[in-house]
Amino acid sequence: MIERELLVVNKDGIHLRPAERIAQTAGGFASEVSLQNGTCKVNGKSILGILALEAGLGTRVTVVADGPDEQEAVEAIAALFQEGFGEELGKL
Repeated sequence: MIERELLVVNKDGIHLRPAERIAQTAGGFASEVSLQNGTCKVNGKSILGILALEAGLGTRVTVVADGPDEQEAVEAIAALFQEGFGEELGKL
């Protein structure tokens, strides 16, 4: 199991488009993927679950992957966060 804390850097936070990108990326891996914001822990392959995180600009989200390709899954999701999901970056 691999766990990594990520920072939401895009101006509008995790809304529908970023949630869809995260879920699609996570869905491409065999590992189980979850995201957590505080006490809210959700399935990383569920768009609605990801939206439930209510993660705005500056929010720290923990991604956890467990399975045969866990390292690759975490790295791919981390890359999405680091690039701001291809959206305008906010000021932290």
